[in-house]
Amino acid sequence: MWHVYYGHREVDIAMTKLFGGFSTHFYAAYNETYPLQAGWEQRMDLWNLYPLLVHLNLFGESYLGAIQRSLKQYI
Repeated sequence: MWHVYYGHREVDIAMTKLFGGFSTHFYAAYNETYPLQAGWEQRMDLWNLYPLLVHLNLFGESYLGAIQRSLKQYI
């Protein structure tokens, strides 16, 4: 079964960084080929809130600290 995803590409980049990320070469090459908007790195925590909340719901409190750290930037 195939799934189709259409969404903002910063969400995809944020997801790559959520659990470790890729090499700096990957991000530099990506940004050189299709530049991201200014400030994209500051939005990564915001984009990752939803997947962290899903993980909190599915797997428990071990994700709560990351959620709280992310939210402190916005509230």
